[in-house]
Amino acid sequence: MVNGIINIYKEPGYTSQDVVAKLRGILRIKKAGHTGTLDPAASGVLPVCLGKGTRLCGMITDWQKTYEAVMLLGTATDTQDATGTVLCRREVTADERQIMEAINAYVGGYDQIPPMYSALKYNGRKLYELAREGKEVERAPRHVEIESIRINEMNLKDAEKTVTFTVTCSKGTYIRTLCADIGEKLGCGACMMRLERTRVGRFGKDSSLTLNQAAALSLKGEIEQHILPVDEMFDYPKAVVGHAFNKQLYNGNAICAVCGDGEAFAWKQPGGRAEEGSEYRVYDEEERFVGIYRFEQGYFVPVRIFLDTETI
Repeated sequence: MVNGIINIYKEPGYTSQDVVAKLRGILRIKKAGHTGTLDPAASGVLPVCLGKGTRLCGMITDWQKTYEAVMLLGTATDTQDATGTVLCRREVTADERQIMEAINAYVGGYDQIPPMYSALKYNGRKLYELAREGKEVERAPRHVEIESIRINEMNLKDAEKTVTFTVTCSKGTYIRTLCADIGEKLGCGACMMRLERTRVGRFGKDSSLTLNQAAALSLKGEIEQHILPVDEMFDYPKAVVGHAFNKQLYNGNAICAVCGDGEAFAWKQPGGRAEEGSEYRVYDEEERFVGIYRFEQGYFVPVRIFLDTETI
């Protein structure tokens, strides 16, 4: 079974679920999941968790993300991007300094109202389903963090006045909504014209593969080298459990760190000493990765298990 994470570059026109479905076929696996939805019109980095790696999905979702966006000033749409129905067009009267100030005002934390055209749910239904029926419901603001915004290019001379910028932000941030909010602040309205996600945590655009590239590598038997093992996602110290504790380990029990002697020692990291409250990558005696454990009162307590005991 293939277990780990592969860095896929989602091309425009695919949904994130399309990418996952196609990758299942390419790799001939059943379990796969993405780590944060990209709009169909958007492109960029989409880490996909495979096999036991799907247990990482929630962790990676929390990572910071970096995007390059093109914002169209003077046009507001119902979807907050260029694919939607135009609601209004207004003259852009702001100069470069005013635009820069409006954009930079969003650096830091702010409460963002999610768009109606999103996959968030309201009373069991996705918001975009309600939006397509012409319905609008009240959405609670969500606090998001904009770590940085860098303006790359500003074009105010052409008929279409655009601003290209790079933004690093927290999970749950809608760049479409950020563009719309900036437009409202400027008084002219705005929508997102293009979006590319260039980084998700440690995964960058430069190391990503398109679906076609992944398919070609899979046919040549070279795809494994592009799949990051689950344990390499964690920077925690390594602890190897001795033979006497394997059964407890495979059953998901807490492991005593100081019991036994010789080969029975549970804690075998060279020169290592477990620290209270710290987390560790725990392996069995053959150094197969089992999972993440937290050291508490002399025991390694399981936090998340990744080992498939059926393969042992």
